[in-house]
Parts: sequence; C-alpha cells; structure tokens
Amino acid sequence: MIIITGGAGMIGSMVAWCLNQQGDDHLLIVDDMHHPEQWQNLCHRKYVNYLDQRRLPDFLAHTSETVRAVIHMGAISDTTEQNWQALLDHNVYYSQFLWDWCVEKGVPFFYASSAATYGAGEGGYDDVSIEGLRPLNAYGYSKHFFDQWVMRQVALRRMPPRWAGFKFFNVYGPNEYHKQRMASMVFHGFHQLCATGTIRLFRSHREDIADGLQSRDFVYVKDVASVLCWFVVQEAALSGLYNIGSGEARSFLDVATLVAINAGYEPSVTWIDMPADLDGRYQYFTQACIARLREAGYTAPFCSLEEGIADYVRCYLMQRDPYC
Repeated sequence: MIIITGGAGMIGSMVAWCLNQQGDDHLLIVDDMHHPEQWQNLCHRKYVNYLDQRRLPDFLAHTSETVRAVIHMGAISDTTEQNWQALLDHNVYYSQFLWDWCVEKGVPFFYASSAATYGAGEGGYDDVSIEGLRPLNAYGYSKHFFDQWVMRQVALRRMPPRWAGFKFFNVYGPNEYHKQRMASMVFHGFHQLCATGTIRLFRSHREDIADGLQSRDFVYVKDVASVLCWFVVQEAALSGLYNIGSGEARSFLDVATLVAINAGYEPSVTWIDMPADLDGRYQYFTQACIARLREAGYTAPFCSLEEGIADYVRCYLMQRDPYC
C-alpha cells in the first residue's frame, strides 16, 4: 500500500492519477476535505480506501498492511495564512510525526516543501543548500522550518531508507478547482475571460519590472506528478531536497495571452492593484534550478508553458467534466 496524504488535493490526486496510469491502485487516500466539491478530485481515481487525516495516526499504530511509501502532500497551502499555531500543527508537527513513523518502520517518505522557502530570491533558487533562506510569509517559513528539522535528522542519521522533499514552484493544472483564491492564474484567468472578456493582472510595484512582466516558474501538475511517482519507484534515486519546476521563468502576461488564445478569445488585460495582504510578500521572479533533479536521474522533459496551458484549457477547463 502507498499512503497519499492530501490525496484529494490538486497534487495528491494527480499523483494518484499517475500511479493509476502505471497500474498501481493499492492506495490509501488521506485528507481533510473542506470544499463541498473536492470529492470530485477522486471520482476518476482507483484506490482501496479513504481516511480522514485525523484518523491516520491510529491507523498507522494498528495496521497490519505493508506500507511501501508515504507521499505526504497534506498541508495548509494558503500562502496568506497567518495562524502560526495552525501552520505548526499541520505543516510541521504532523510532518514530523510521519517522518518519525517512517524512520521507525523503514518506509520511504516523500513530502511537499515549497518554493516559498526562497523568499524574494535574493540568494537564487538553487536547491543545493537551505542556508540563509528568508521566506516572505508564515506559510513559507513553516515549510522552511520543517526542511531545517529534516536536515538535522539527516545529520543525526535518523532518516527513512529513502526520502525526498520537493520544493514546488507555481503548479497549475486540473483538480485545483477547490483552492479558490490560491488556484493558479490559468484557472482564474480562464474564468475571468468567460465572465468579462478580460483577465485581471496585478500592476507592478517595482520600477524595474513593468506591469505584467512579473515572472514565475510555472510547472504543469502532470509533470509534478510524474516526478513524484518516479521517486517512489526508483530505488536508486538519491535522497534530498529537490526543486520541482520547469526551469524557465515566464511572465504573467504570457500566461494571460496563452489562456485567451486557447480559450478562443482575443487577449485582453485589465490592470488592478495588488491586495494589501500581498504587499511586501510577493515574489516578482522565480525560476527553479533543476540540475540536482537531473543529476538524480530524472530525464523526462517538462511541458512548455504553451503545451501545459493548451492541455489544461482545452482538455479540462473547456470540458463538461473538467476533472482529471
């Protein structure tokens, strides 16, 4: 059995999709669903059971199942969350519990970190070291806090037989519909176009970056799922922290243009001010260095922004059933 926490979320449900594609359906989906439509992320999945995340500790204490891996995607992923205790409980303590269990039982452990740990990117986006990083928000710091704890465990040689933490960059694609404000610009832009004929983009508050030229490393969720599934089955893959991004920064203006073209609209942008809760906490540029991922042996190409948006818009967002 493979356990996927956050398995009804965007990335978790797509990891289950990827495993299903490989013929593996002996999966335990663990989550804590809050959105009334989130169950639809699982309606195309094959898995043996669903478990509320609060019941997982008791299940692990009593199960006789052989657990082949724990894929820990469950977390508070809202970058504007300011309840530090909630972030500690969900993003740190729960992760530490699962790490400790995997150490004790000798089970491979794979978990979600975040590119938010890099903050404004003053030190670049290289995953060789986590020293000197300064996240811009409490969410990013909660992920960095756990990464630091993990590296201390590794230094003490107290670790699962195989493990990896993944610093996800700007993930977009099917099954993100429950994320509301935290859903990608592709999702929001498509629905803004359908409703108003225009896409809203933030004005830049930096003189050196023009409106719409704020740039991110946008990575398609199918590529993210492919990387995680590769790590699960490749016993020779090196343990460590890895960036998961396309390796190429693209502008929000590029995103808006590609969404419009694929949805059959003339590109149109309306500029809006950045919300107050993002002021000073906004990344104007991100670009993953994926050299270590390649050195670990992962050779599959990543979708270009053109390929990813075309697949997402045409095969999902424009379909009657948009779920993968």
